Amino acid sequence: MAKKLKVAIIGCGGIANGKHLPALAKKTDILELAAFCDIIPERAAKAKTEYGTEESLVTTDYKELLGNASIDVVHVCTPNDSHAEIAIAFLEAGKHVMSEKPMAKTAAAAREMLAVSERTGKLLTVGYNNRFRPDSLYLKQLCEEGELGEIYYAKAHALRRRAVPTWGVFLDEEKQGGGPLIDIGTHALDLTLWMMNNYEPKVVLGSSYRKLAGNENSANAWGPWDPKQFTVEDSAFGMITFKNGATVVLESSWAINLRKFSEAKVTLVGTKAGADMDDGLFINGEKNSRLYTQEVELKSGGVAFYEGKSENNVDIEMRVWYDAILKGSPLTVTPKQALVVSEILEAIYESAKTGKAISFQ
Repeated sequence: MAKKLKVAIIGCGGIANGKHLPALAKKTDILELAAFCDIIPERAAKAKTEYGTEESLVTTDYKELLGNASIDVVHVCTPNDSHAEIAIAFLEAGKHVMSEKPMAKTAAAAREMLAVSERTGKLLTVGYNNRFRPDSLYLKQLCEEGELGEIYYAKAHALRRRAVPTWGVFLDEEKQGGGPLIDIGTHALDLTLWMMNNYEPKVVLGSSYRKLAGNENSANAWGPWDPKQFTVEDSAFGMITFKNGATVVLESSWAINLRKFSEAKVTLVGTKAGADMDDGLFINGEKNSRLYTQEVELKSGGVAFYEGKSENNVDIEMRVWYDAILKGSPLTVTPKQALVVSEILEAIYESAKTGKAISFQ
């Protein structure tokens, strides 16, 4: 039997317990959860109890794991401001790294992550798991096959009507680098650029708002937020033009007065057809001098990444990641792609701050 990969989890909070650990626990045939790190020792200990073995290590300092030659893979599930520091340290130590989204708090830090990955030869990916949803995989296949033609306009949707995360450090600009734009807007933008296969931005214009953040006792999915702690934007918007002439509009919010809301969805407009993910996946176009709208049936299953078993998008994300490590399969989410997402997000924030368009020329 082949040696199991030993995996370390850095950050044992919400994203680790809600996404990474349950998915990794299904892959005990190829990996062992060997180390758990969190600045709150009880969280690391709890993760070990639920997902580790008797031999699993528990620590509050990730640096204690850098010299551990037995660790092969590291998952970085910490606040945005520490993604780069931790990922770079483990890449330098010879480990493969999956970082949660966004790639880093700043574009400069993301560029350094990419450079270290390329220099060390260790794999680096970013947790954009929405690419692995059934609707995303189907639409990506249509795009690759040219069914939509040239995609020259798109919308990236990341709108919540009232769903401000009130736990952790989500409302802390210093830790996160921003609010809904960098938190959920990053997913929508990643999905859109991936569908278009367009990673050459030209000019970015952005705006951000704090129109509802100061409200007391607001309706909210997770209970009212504390206006004193809400130091980030409550909504942000951007328009990105690309070197080939294409345009993308990105909309993001945690709290906004819109009746219809849509998160991690895309609308694509091509020369042959269009597509949207509004209440399902729809393709629209013209055929035989008639307009048509077609809804794609996604409940009957598909063949993308098929291995004869039922998997959700996170299960697929983890399998593709570990196939890249063990089999040399190509990464679905490359660090070069994730870097462009971070660069555009940063440009939107900078444009909103200065009132000027940001050029990538």
